[in-house]
Amino acid sequence: MQCNKCENPAVIELQHAPLCKTHFINYFETKVFKTINKFKLIDRKDNICVATSGGKDSLTVLYLTKKYMQKYQIKTNIFALAVDEGIEDYREHTLKDLQDFCKDQNIELKIVSNKQEFNTTLDEAYTISKYLKKKPCNVCGVWRRYILNKYSKKYGATKLVTGHNLDDEAQVIIMNIFKANTALAGRIGPISGTQKSEFFVQRVKPLYMCSDKEVRLYTFLKGFKVKYSECPYSKEGYRHQIQEMLNNFESKYKGTKQGIINSFLDLLPNLKEQEQIINHCENCGEAASSKLCNACKIKCDLDNA
Repeated sequence: MQCNKCENPAVIELQHAPLCKTHFINYFETKVFKTINKFKLIDRKDNICVATSGGKDSLTVLYLTKKYMQKYQIKTNIFALAVDEGIEDYREHTLKDLQDFCKDQNIELKIVSNKQEFNTTLDEAYTISKYLKKKPCNVCGVWRRYILNKYSKKYGATKLVTGHNLDDEAQVIIMNIFKANTALAGRIGPISGTQKSEFFVQRVKPLYMCSDKEVRLYTFLKGFKVKYSECPYSKEGYRHQIQEMLNNFESKYKGTKQGIINSFLDLLPNLKEQEQIINHCENCGEAASSKLCNACKIKCDLDNA
């Protein structure tokens, strides 16, 4: 198969348009930059923290955020922040890849661990959480968001860039619908949250319009050192079932995931109008919707189990 724009062999076919390596990379990077501009994800005065893990999505968004800033001559601070959950024989490998990548790209990297913040690793918490009927993904997700928000604030960031791609976002939309979490719907999207708050560093998603397949191919063609492996706990989570379902739909009905995103974006302005009451946690002082934030609730449950 030949590229739609030149005579070189194609590496992918997108909407019946085959693209070679060079034209796909150009297409992908242009789409990411257009997403940043369309949704105004990055301002010239922002201090940028990029949430990283060493996986394909985080390396891609870290690389392209820096490239975007260079292209538009945005001379502001950018650093990477990683969470070491404490998953044996998995996270240490991705963090090593991330450290090498940040060194090559001359980007400052900060690492915070669950052990440091909650005095337990995810592996240790999993042993207890099974008896509390808590899935490891529930514990991990809450603690990860907590650490990223707390430490991006601590290090002076005004924006927290995450590597969520189109597949991730389509899954979250369907999960919220299936669980009747309509109150949460307005908090997701290219920019997280319904309003600016002193409690949160605003999270933005440059890969919002990029499929998982496109991100994977981009990292491969760019030669990024990355392991295409999933977290050993991922298949235990509710999200995994949604992921499988949407992948099956996509294989039968092309454009399913994009359709979910497009429909959601049409509804998002109305969803954002809903008020979100934000308090502070009585235990740690971070954002909470009740007396204790979810991160402290989980820690208390594990300590008392």
